[in-house]
Amino acid sequence: MVHLHLMGQSMPFPDTNRRRFVQGLAAGGIVTGLGAWPAVTHAATSGPVLRSSDLHLRIGEQPVNFTGKARTAVTVNGRLPAPEIRWREGDTVTVRVDNLLPRGSLFGDTTSIHWHGILLPANMDGVPGMSFDGIRRGESWLYRFQLRQSGTYWYHSHSGFQEQAGLYGALIVEPREPEPFKYDRDYTVLLSDWTDLSPADLYARLKKMSSYDNYGKRSVSDFLRDAENKGLAETLDDRGAWGRMRMTPTDLSDVNANTYTYLMNGTTALGNWTGLFRPGEKVRLRFINGAAMTYFDVRIPGLKMTVVAADGQNVHPVTVDEFRIAAAETFDVIVEPAGQDAFTVFAQDMGRTGYVSGTLAVREGLRAPIPGLDPRVILSMDDMGHGGMDHSSHGTSAKPDTSAATDHSGHDMAAMPGMDHGGTAMQKHPDSEAGNPLVDMQTMAPVPKLDDPGIGLRGNGRRVLSYADLHSGFDDPDGRWPKREIELHLTGHMEKFAWSFDGIPFAGAEPLKLNYGERVRIVLVNDTMMTHPIHLHGLWSDLEDDKGAFMVRKHTIDMPPGSKRSYRVRADALGRWAYHCHLLYHMESGMMREVQVVE
Repeated sequence: MVHLHLMGQSMPFPDTNRRRFVQGLAAGGIVTGLGAWPAVTHAATSGPVLRSSDLHLRIGEQPVNFTGKARTAVTVNGRLPAPEIRWREGDTVTVRVDNLLPRGSLFGDTTSIHWHGILLPANMDGVPGMSFDGIRRGESWLYRFQLRQSGTYWYHSHSGFQEQAGLYGALIVEPREPEPFKYDRDYTVLLSDWTDLSPADLYARLKKMSSYDNYGKRSVSDFLRDAENKGLAETLDDRGAWGRMRMTPTDLSDVNANTYTYLMNGTTALGNWTGLFRPGEKVRLRFINGAAMTYFDVRIPGLKMTVVAADGQNVHPVTVDEFRIAAAETFDVIVEPAGQDAFTVFAQDMGRTGYVSGTLAVREGLRAPIPGLDPRVILSMDDMGHGGMDHSSHGTSAKPDTSAATDHSGHDMAAMPGMDHGGTAMQKHPDSEAGNPLVDMQTMAPVPKLDDPGIGLRGNGRRVLSYADLHSGFDDPDGRWPKREIELHLTGHMEKFAWSFDGIPFAGAEPLKLNYGERVRIVLVNDTMMTHPIHLHGLWSDLEDDKGAFMVRKHTIDMPPGSKRSYRVRADALGRWAYHCHLLYHMESGMMREVQVVE
């Protein structure tokens, strides 16, 4: 028997576990299922859509095959990704979630669902250890909350590594009022990363050898070429600086296509997810990055994309050729395909090691040419916040200042002589970073980089979205100036694969306390060489420009290396909330805090 937890009570109900084989084509990775689950309709994605405000979700295990090898995944109602859910703004929804994971599961005894970006009571947020205890095997949890927003969101497990193993799905909240843009078709494009490794084994490998996937390290021939182009002295300085950090400028992502298979709506590139259109139609594409560890750079060759929403919130339309989407972010775009029968939807990883693609076409079975991967990216000292980067022209880098001193042992160098950064005040760091064995570097001159499209996207000949392009379609919803400021540093040690805020991992960190109703400014400083998408549960993050003016409302703020960004938070939801990097293995290794909103 399985038990239902309702208002603190346990109620039995029949065990409805039905195992199905979920198989991806060995060459293509299309996920299909045998048998049918009730109460679903088919949508333009490759799976079912659940539209009821009273849902029953069953979390279990299923065999999957994306690479020619059968593996076990965590599924919802037998699906990977989980079924798309479509609700309506203003409705009160009820979701019963059964934990049908088998005894001895590799993915643990408990499970959970977090409704990412949705405003709700803390005990409905789905984070074990904060809002509730999790859903134990053979038991169920009843979620119930009212929808106070609309837009494109997603849902995923917050238990162990279950998100990596398949427990994630799209969540669309349809608005009560007409939207300020028109479209004829509506498709969800859910991007994700899959590994045949057990996620726990992948994490153990990262802890043992974090650079395992970094196949593109610079060689002797690279040194000789750089010496010829830049001069021997500058090249030696550059190699020496990276050597002292025990880091490599090609290490943009901890896990890449050497381990991952990238998916679009649950299928590989060869599976060719297809969205149909008629020439002249406007097509809405709701991009969701449900990946555990991957940033994607997205474009549709031959088509302009007009961005109309970010993280579920409408923005003033901006037309681009390409955008970077961090893990956990969502972007809605409008495209108008015409002039040819098929267009490729292309998403390459930030490290340029792999891609996933789909197609917009007038009929099934068509494909358009798939572009090659862009050149691999090399980090500079400017990117790390140790040089004089000029972002006045959408992130075009000045010549790297490799003479800029750096400190990689946790010591604050702000007071040391001979540190001239062109008049830029040097960044101060918290005492908890000093001499900290879990902090391998600090940024000395961080900047907002709001008009920087990102590493590898500058000057590529395409119009690329940056945060500076994003402006909410509404004024600052609060309007008050923050009365206090909280500064947090994103810290880490690459070789130890240790990640934290202010050099203090989650297990040893005190909660951040906010007073109910107050307006607070949070300032984030990225002291690491990695990008980090930072997600605050339960509260909106209102991003500011470098002068403190409101720009855009988001639930996930991307933090490139060497960046310093600020946003305002209105503490309008009581309870305990998670605050963390949304790179799954970074969160698991310590880059997480608890935020308490108290009266």
